[in-house]
Amino acid sequence: MKIQAIDTVVSNWSGDCLGIGFFEDNVDLENQLTQLDQRLGNILQELMHETEFTGKSGEQPWTRISGQGPVRKIMLIGLGGKEDFSLETLRQAAATFVKTAQKQKAANIGLQLPHCHEDATASAQAMAEGIELALHQDIRFKSDPEAQKASEYPQDISLFGVENQAAAIEKAQKICAGVLLTRELVAAPANVVTPSALADTAAQIAADHGLTLEVLEREECEAQGMGAFLGVSLASDLPPKFIHLTYKPSGTPRRKLAIVGKGVTFDSGGLNLKVGGSGIETMKMDMAGSGATLGAAKAIGQLQPDVEVHFIVAAAENMISGHALRPGDILTASNGKTIEINNTDAEGRLTLADALVFAEKQGVDAIVDLATLTGACIVALGQEIAGMWTPEDSLAEELTQASQQAGEKFWRMPLEDKYFEGLKSPIADMKNTGPRPGGSITAALFLQQYIEKTPWAHLDVAGPVWTEKEHGYLNVGATGFAVRTLVNWVMG
Repeated sequence: MKIQAIDTVVSNWSGDCLGIGFFEDNVDLENQLTQLDQRLGNILQELMHETEFTGKSGEQPWTRISGQGPVRKIMLIGLGGKEDFSLETLRQAAATFVKTAQKQKAANIGLQLPHCHEDATASAQAMAEGIELALHQDIRFKSDPEAQKASEYPQDISLFGVENQAAAIEKAQKICAGVLLTRELVAAPANVVTPSALADTAAQIAADHGLTLEVLEREECEAQGMGAFLGVSLASDLPPKFIHLTYKPSGTPRRKLAIVGKGVTFDSGGLNLKVGGSGIETMKMDMAGSGATLGAAKAIGQLQPDVEVHFIVAAAENMISGHALRPGDILTASNGKTIEINNTDAEGRLTLADALVFAEKQGVDAIVDLATLTGACIVALGQEIAGMWTPEDSLAEELTQASQQAGEKFWRMPLEDKYFEGLKSPIADMKNTGPRPGGSITAALFLQQYIEKTPWAHLDVAGPVWTEKEHGYLNVGATGFAVRTLVNWVMG
């Protein structure tokens, strides 16, 4: 598939399928569209009239054009009100169009959408992102050869009105390569994506894009006192892997950052076993934070910003055996804090605890961790919005701007210090879970104990990393959520 910004005017273009965007209640034909309509025998006006097209968001009438004309099919794309127009509108509109073209097996397609805020560069990037993400099909585990054929369309995609934006399209493709890596890591079953497989993925990123890699084995983690992380992996036959992937620019870095991702490749719940109806069958995706971390690493390795970034994953399985971590056990993290285990199914925060201590030792200017940490966050914010916790207003603002640019939704939540009372233990420094109310807040407060002074933010992405409903550039399954936000944050 090739995406290109062409300088051909739409009225002179020839191809299989043409998509044209219109704002709500502003569907008049002007300039090139008038000439195009005349060339196509007034098909645009006829289609608008017959379908009562108004440009409302979600409207997408299309028709075949009879004869051997320059365009075989045409589609009108409703963009909604101009006052609500954004880069995300462009992503979704481009995705809607290319998915329709793919189903119709159109090989050569063209798309004309307006610029957002008169910014051709950002608009071209957004459209290319929508196209790349919408057309991704994960068919690795399908044996049916027919599944492969659908991914062959479209082959050539031309964007009108954004000429001289090849660099923006290339940037979008590099970012999307990271998103798609994340999708495939999160979607793969736990017998494929193991802690060792995550380490192998990091090694491939390092080899392909010039990053450096350090993988600490169990003995090395023991030497660093990572008792919290290692406690999670006790029952698994698969060895834990502590992954530290580093990108360094060629010159002096403008700043140094760390991204820490939860890497529990399967979460059985441990001895607090997840039972039927608890979602245990979906727990292959409990490593979505690490998937986004590695996806961001792949994108950053290609984009090569002037920022040093440490990508850190403490990868392990949470399983059951005679060696399993028990409720009532006490673990000691690498910063010396002791933890009474009152729920073995609250394991992600244990792996992150040692990872955060390690991240701060790298001397970075800010740390962001992300994890599918709590079901409580989904209860609070639903499936499409991730939670953000940070005591730093400036870091919150950076992440908010990065997420808005990406079209990914976050909501800043409170770090209510008083709630830490629920984590206090009579025999250790803290317990690993608190009361049921405010569960996502107490989880964030637990993690905060492993940060001394570095600006830090915690992102609970439990809801948006997976979808059961196809929408725009999201297909059913893993979404690749947070990669584009993280990349924007690093690049900003």
